[in-house]
Amino acid sequence: MRRALAPLLFLDDDKETAEALRTSIVAPARRSPKTLRKVQRRRTEDNLPVHSFETLLQDLNTLAQNRVALKGQSASPFDQYTVPSPLHRRAFELLNVSYPL
Repeated sequence: MRRALAPLLFLDDDKETAEALRTSIVAPARRSPKTLRKVQRRRTEDNLPVHSFETLLQDLNTLAQNRVALKGQSASPFDQYTVPSPLHRRAFELLNVSYPL
């Protein structure tokens, strides 16, 4: 899951470039320029805020499904979902999951 969400996290999501920058297999790992830019700006290439895995989960936790029953109405109860933010939508896209709209 972390690997799939890497573009939204402080994790390196361009491992191939980072590996190519290493001078030796025993040299310390380096971050790719793309990831360094993301960390410095604290924004993704899509201009979304960068998160740690934990804070992204907290942000995703704000989505909810509410069962609504109108008092005194003969209409049947219905489900109401919170509207996902652009960050939520991007996370769902990266995870390849759908969210009811």
